[in-house]
Amino acid sequence: MATPARSGPAGVGRNPEFPLQSAPGASQEEIRRQNLGAVLRYVHLHGPTSRAELTSRLGLNRSTIGALAAELTASGLVTEEVPTTARRAGRPSLVVSPRSDRVYANALSIDADRLRAARVGLGGRILDLREVVRPGGMSAIDAVGPLADLVRDMERAVAPDTLLVGGAVAVTDTTRDSDGRIRIASVDESLGAAMDAEFAPGPGFVTGDLADIAGLAEHIRGVAADVDDLIYLHGDVGISAGIIVAGRLVMGHQGHSGKVGHMVVNPNGLPCGCGSRGCWETEVGEAALLRHAGRDPGDRAAVTEVLAAAADGDPRAREAVEQVADWLGFGVGNLVNVVNPDAVVFGGSLRDVFIAGADVVRRRLDTMPLPVSREHLRLQPAALDENAVLIGAAELAFDKLLADPLNVGVAGQLGCAGSA
Repeated sequence: MATPARSGPAGVGRNPEFPLQSAPGASQEEIRRQNLGAVLRYVHLHGPTSRAELTSRLGLNRSTIGALAAELTASGLVTEEVPTTARRAGRPSLVVSPRSDRVYANALSIDADRLRAARVGLGGRILDLREVVRPGGMSAIDAVGPLADLVRDMERAVAPDTLLVGGAVAVTDTTRDSDGRIRIASVDESLGAAMDAEFAPGPGFVTGDLADIAGLAEHIRGVAADVDDLIYLHGDVGISAGIIVAGRLVMGHQGHSGKVGHMVVNPNGLPCGCGSRGCWETEVGEAALLRHAGRDPGDRAAVTEVLAAAADGDPRAREAVEQVADWLGFGVGNLVNVVNPDAVVFGGSLRDVFIAGADVVRRRLDTMPLPVSREHLRLQPAALDENAVLIGAAELAFDKLLADPLNVGVAGQLGCAGSA
């Protein structure tokens, strides 16, 4: 089992739009492997791409791109086809496409109230998705068995000539026990080891925090694909953040960064389930919205109802949204002064709160952060919504393959796949 590197996955922060630069003294074999990874990563992120565009974007010559594409095709990772419409006279440039139907990763998530498993093809396309309810108080380790059942159920529909490159598990950092107490989950080696043991001797599982992984997805494929410095805020039972600086995930000691929901914003506020008082999530979380709206704070299903009522002009629901949005802007203002990101992305339940109260959030941010931190700032709802975490988990699982398509851990499978 492996957890994401402290500086983030190898693929994060690499910009495939620019010409490649090899390390000084790299051998021809190392350069070839690097170039293979660059071509595969580009079509994985951008979809079907002509050889001509790959030549232009990656800064390699036509013959090199042709050889690399041919090798990836022989390995069963991509296909090459003549475009259906030719835009100019002469021989058309072949289009290189990821084998989404054949090369895949297993992406799993342990959400606050459900367990999900998806089979995600190379290229980021979700091929299959299953989910079950997560009982209150179920630990991450206890979730391994139900997740394994979901994966095996998906595998029954998988063709025999497919290639599984690995898997990743995203874990929400907050769960609530039946008595209302909050537990902060620890994404440690025991979870990945349990998953590896469940599926031995197959490729192992990477584990990570749900907000980190969803933020990674928005950075790679979502609304912040052009941003290297961002804060992704995720709301469910609690509030957590995925922070990306210079294109790299900020992990912290043993991966425990991003617990922004327990940033104290109101020392005279309500007690938090973590044992402190006035934590940010007591003011902006789902329970706070429901409380202000006169609803049961434990009824997560009612969050959608309150937001819908606010949109329809219900005074109490609208006031509840505005109170939560004001505290949301307050906390974001503090984070912006600390991190100085180019964008803040709102996901999970915070996505809908931000959309409903965006004007209130922006009013706070017009005055709180330093001008140098706010003048360039973009505030955006997540684009990938609830599937962000699964797409991000798949990116973690694909990273080893994309970094080196001929790496030792996958090479044997590639040979079988290529000859199938």
